[in-house]
Amino acid sequence: MINNYTRIYFLGIGGIGMSSLAFYFINENKLVAGYDKVNSSITKLLSEKGAEIHCNDDVINIPSKFLNQLETLIVYTPAISKSNKEFNYFKENGFRILKRSELLGLISQNKFCIAIGGTHGKTTTSSILSHILYENNISFTSFIGGISENYNSNLLQNGNDIVLVEADEFDRSFHSLFPNIACVTSVDPDHLDIYNSNEELNKSFNQFIDNIKPKGVLFSNEKTLLGGVSYGFSSKCEYFISNYSNFKSSSFFNINYGDVSIDSVKFNMPGKHNALNALVAFAIGKELNIDDKSIANSLSSFLGVKRRFSYALYTPKIIIDDYAHHPSEIKAVYDTIKDLYPDKTNTAIFQPHLFSRTRDFMYEFAEILSKFDNIILTEIYPAREKPITNISSDKLLELIDNKNKSILKKSDLSNFLRESDSEVFIIMGAGDIADEVEIIKNNILI
Repeated sequence: MINNYTRIYFLGIGGIGMSSLAFYFINENKLVAGYDKVNSSITKLLSEKGAEIHCNDDVINIPSKFLNQLETLIVYTPAISKSNKEFNYFKENGFRILKRSELLGLISQNKFCIAIGGTHGKTTTSSILSHILYENNISFTSFIGGISENYNSNLLQNGNDIVLVEADEFDRSFHSLFPNIACVTSVDPDHLDIYNSNEELNKSFNQFIDNIKPKGVLFSNEKTLLGGVSYGFSSKCEYFISNYSNFKSSSFFNINYGDVSIDSVKFNMPGKHNALNALVAFAIGKELNIDDKSIANSLSSFLGVKRRFSYALYTPKIIIDDYAHHPSEIKAVYDTIKDLYPDKTNTAIFQPHLFSRTRDFMYEFAEILSKFDNIILTEIYPAREKPITNISSDKLLELIDNKNKSILKKSDLSNFLRESDSEVFIIMGAGDIADEVEIIKNNILI
């Protein structure tokens, strides 16, 4: 069906998931265009590759060659407002319109599909596994929800026998996938604006698992209790980690399965949560018949994912940039910081993401943020949402049990942090807080 279209038009083309599809279709020699409200480094790169992109939602900006219903497929992200003028134009004029997840389902349906799901860890695990496949010359295409440091890209192609995708639980998107190999890294309460309860979220993950093709394989973190091939730190798991340690921003551990132990594996991302992501990538590599030594070598040459415990600066201050936007993710960051830098004072800079998530986890956010030495909040990043009455960063700040706390405008962060006595800064959030990292770094280096 996709091959019937010569032109693909994306609504929200600059999103990390959407842009990987846009790059893919450019490589497939399709004409690509789209709208995004932000002109970013990704949209600029897409433009350089030939995509026609604009940032003003108006039908008049749609290139004329994309106005033919028979030739143009429309793809949108659920983050696009239903009041979007271009979306409504395409809908009213009979264009074929697909969600991003539906398109991924179509791309992968006749291929051997590996789908990485979980409320946390999808992007890192997908990136690690993509690197393993690439290093071992496996024929595959992967769509990653982040930028791999090794390849500076969210699309990695080395053939098309295997399609590797992230299985996104938001909006039940992952129900469009029917994988041969599925992985679930975690199932923590999240997206409660979509799922009214944790029970509904669990049902949705069970549906994803039910979609695994006959003779397919499930890998699941021991804590999810979902069955399949288990992995974790417990020796009861089919794949487990032992002798874990951190040293100079890398982690070292043994990987164990059956009677086999691969000792002293070096992995260039600290944190037990990242070690588990490496472990399940190893396990899936084994399922694909890649040998132990080759996978271990690939793990040691993996450089990480942008905004996943990424070092922006080592001296005179340490600046770490992380996508963490859920209490469980912030806890993983905190635990890693305390493990790596137990004697250094730290400051957490956190931009809450979504009013609904802030409301749903207000007390959990406050509890974990209170543990840092110093806490700075910025205003909530609304993304697709409108404000919710009585939900604000001020309300969250009140609940944080630590006297060293404040709220700052993003524009004031640089000067404040330059004067700070903290030795380690951790900048967290899934919104536009990432845009401040380079500014802060440069200000500290002055």
